Amino acid sequence: MTVQNPTSAKSAKDLLQKYGLHPVTLDLPFRLDHVNCFMAEGENGWTVIDTGLHNEQTKARWREELSGRKVAEILVTHYHPDHFGFAGGMQEWTGAVVRMSLTDAELGLRAWQSDFLGRLRENYKRAGVPDEIGKEMADNTKDFIPRVTPYPTITDHLEEGENVAIGGWEYEVIFTPGHSDGLVTLFNKENRILLSTDHILPKITPNISYWFHGDPDPLGSYLQSLEKIKKLDAELVVPSHGLPFYGANDRLMEIQRHHDRRLDEAREAIDGGATVYDACLKLFRKDLTVHEVRFAIGETLSHLEYLRHRGQCHRELKNEVYWYYI
Repeated sequence: MTVQNPTSAKSAKDLLQKYGLHPVTLDLPFRLDHVNCFMAEGENGWTVIDTGLHNEQTKARWREELSGRKVAEILVTHYHPDHFGFAGGMQEWTGAVVRMSLTDAELGLRAWQSDFLGRLRENYKRAGVPDEIGKEMADNTKDFIPRVTPYPTITDHLEEGENVAIGGWEYEVIFTPGHSDGLVTLFNKENRILLSTDHILPKITPNISYWFHGDPDPLGSYLQSLEKIKKLDAELVVPSHGLPFYGANDRLMEIQRHHDRRLDEAREAIDGGATVYDACLKLFRKDLTVHEVRFAIGETLSHLEYLRHRGQCHRELKNEVYWYYI
């Protein structure tokens, strides 16, 4: 018998509360307009999973949700601002322990520092991005600094394979790099529930970008992580964007097919030679905001580098700009 997917936020909330999970969906000022965070009660207080951006709206919502409750720990699944942003602010307010993978803890404390931000325009130039657009993209990245600070103090890191208690159940920590270098998912074997964070989403494919630092082949890592999760044969998937759904492996295969198609399109985009920016314009044809262009460039680059690392294309530096060729 096929189990029906939740069709509304209320039905999703009712389903998750059976497993001790309390969803807290926060608004985001982007086209992807929300992020699902979670709360779960434990023996020593409440656990919060992800925190949203640091802004007044987020702070007010958490004040309401956590009123009268002791927060014992904050689990951050990865360092991107909509998950990591308010972790430091919530820690200052609650005194809770913040835990995340060592890889993403280091990235979260470094990604908005001046040494990295100062190289962004040069990196965009090497990707063939026109200078004025590159400046806007670099400024857009800098604009996130107040949304991710104050930074949390992280003295305890999530480890691959460890079990954490969430809502009365044990969840295994599973490292699934790709969307970020140190992203973790959480799996409860008894109920076959996967807290998939941004690794698997129900309607859209997670952004897999190379951000000019870290893992040089994020798409390769992501596809390996999909295979890792496929072995779990998870039944209920609880994502960070969109509603929970049943059937992890069906969705995994859809995502794999998507990237097969995009790699074919990337090959076509560089037939005869192209910069990252040239290829991006062919792969992403919609009108995009500056924020979205950053992600489009990053995703184009991750696909081109995937091909290059496997000998399916090559790269040349000409006049300080990288060109890719079949």
